[in-house]
Amino acid sequence: MFVAAFSEQEQRELAEKLTAVLSAYRHISDSYIIEFFSESLWDTLPVSWQDALGDLTPPQIADLLLDKEIKDRRYPSVWPLSLLALRTAAHVLSFPRKAPGGHGQDTGAAVPEEFQSNQSQSSLLGHIFRKHVKPKKQHEICRLGTLVKNLCDQANCSCVVDVGSGQGHLTRFLSFGLCLDVTGIEADPNLVSMATKFDRQLLLTLTKENQKSENTQSLHSAPGPSPRHVVGWVNPKASWDVFIQQLGVTATESDSIGAISGPYEKKQRVEELYLEPHSYQTKAEELQNTLPTQKTDINTLDCVAQINTVVFPSGIATEKLTCKTIPVTDCGAKKTGSFVLTGLHACGDLSSTLLRHFATCPHIQVITSVACCYMKISTEENPNPPGVFQPPFSSGTVADSCSEYGYPMSDWVRGLPGHQLSYKAREGACHAIEDYLHRLREESSLLRTHCYRAILESIIRAERPDMRRPGVQTVKKAHLLSFSEYARLALPRVGLPADLPFDPVGVDAMLAHQGKVVAYFSLVLLLAPVVETLVLLDRMIFLQERGFQSKLIPLFDAAFSPRNLVLVSVKPKEAQS
Repeated sequence: MFVAAFSEQEQRELAEKLTAVLSAYRHISDSYIIEFFSESLWDTLPVSWQDALGDLTPPQIADLLLDKEIKDRRYPSVWPLSLLALRTAAHVLSFPRKAPGGHGQDTGAAVPEEFQSNQSQSSLLGHIFRKHVKPKKQHEICRLGTLVKNLCDQANCSCVVDVGSGQGHLTRFLSFGLCLDVTGIEADPNLVSMATKFDRQLLLTLTKENQKSENTQSLHSAPGPSPRHVVGWVNPKASWDVFIQQLGVTATESDSIGAISGPYEKKQRVEELYLEPHSYQTKAEELQNTLPTQKTDINTLDCVAQINTVVFPSGIATEKLTCKTIPVTDCGAKKTGSFVLTGLHACGDLSSTLLRHFATCPHIQVITSVACCYMKISTEENPNPPGVFQPPFSSGTVADSCSEYGYPMSDWVRGLPGHQLSYKAREGACHAIEDYLHRLREESSLLRTHCYRAILESIIRAERPDMRRPGVQTVKKAHLLSFSEYARLALPRVGLPADLPFDPVGVDAMLAHQGKVVAYFSLVLLLAPVVETLVLLDRMIFLQERGFQSKLIPLFDAAFSPRNLVLVSVKPKEAQS
């Protein structure tokens, strides 16, 4: 299940090879496919590459270039050694992405086995944990939750902190389903509000089911301890002790959750679980009695949250939660104050921040990190990438105690020539190669969308030379439109008239090169796993430099959940004492 552990020397050698490959082909990984015509990207390739790739069909591109599992390749022409070497290097140097029991690259849109009978419901997850949860997320929380539970058992620790917990789907499964003490921290107060709402619904459903039926075996599990939800932005420049302080603040003791309501309404008190404290204790005891096979301490269920709604003349209701809960530093873990840190698709610098906290905070014993949005990682060249979340409140009270960037994290990679990764290269690493392989094999009409956007870019620049790569909101079902129809809908989105004239003969000539657009984008996509591998390897080396071993697990089915690599590290026992 684990990617084979690398020695320190092997990690460093792999980093050297990755940076060498990416440095040599930076002009490909840094290119924007929408500039295919305006920047003559095809002409930047060696002529021998153009000859080899120019006339390939989409299925041939899938087999000969992208699919690393193909053994018997049939070439319509002789490929140059440089192109063969790039393909081989990209395949060999990238971390494996196939999960145990998962689909290979060539299966495209196939769904995991757990969804074979119902494509919207995982057979591995109880119905109470599927409500409000999309299939992809069901797959992820089931697999990651089970891994976290196993690591908790190994570390003799029952406390978990889920960072970027969102609507609390993973938090709920870990707490109610796997009986762990969980604190979720999320920057968006609206998502925290939804998480507490869904917690209430789950417990109410459990109570009703136990009242209706004596057959308790139909339940997924006995209810574990109720999770705590904290509204908080994890500042990447703050030290670990500030992070610990955040975890000690209950969800909305210090932050408000906005909701629309009528003006001048009376202050209301609503129990989080729709039960009074004494009746909640009674219900917990009833559940305990109806589930004799499950060993649950009802004291851990003693978390009664009260919502005090105060409505101001503006009509905005501010909810403040007060939870009777056990703080993280004494949350019932067998080792006082220790906890497991997890983040499911923690965006941008959040993943690197959690790794730094793991390396320096004595309370964190285990980390499971699933990263995403690599383009939002800060670098020395681009310390403030676009699209990075800004906290809705002032963090002036938090002293910036570190100035490290999200990449590179390790001293070793930072010292390698050519280690820099552009915003575009990191954005490309977020693409789903399995999905694109499926499009290639099916010769999907979706393949024409890149060509359409590239033609549009050339038209925009002819009219407005100063306008480069403007954002064009997605044109629905663009692949089913003619280019003229697409342009009519897209041009107004960049401030140009829908009837802007363009040369139809020139457009037809560019449309004839759609196959080359697809081939060039496939080259860009070939390098995407190489970039992702370097980012994740840098994090492994960072931990190695601080005395911590780590491993990567291709935990999720990559065809279903593209960002499927989970970085796991467990502190040695001497570090836990």
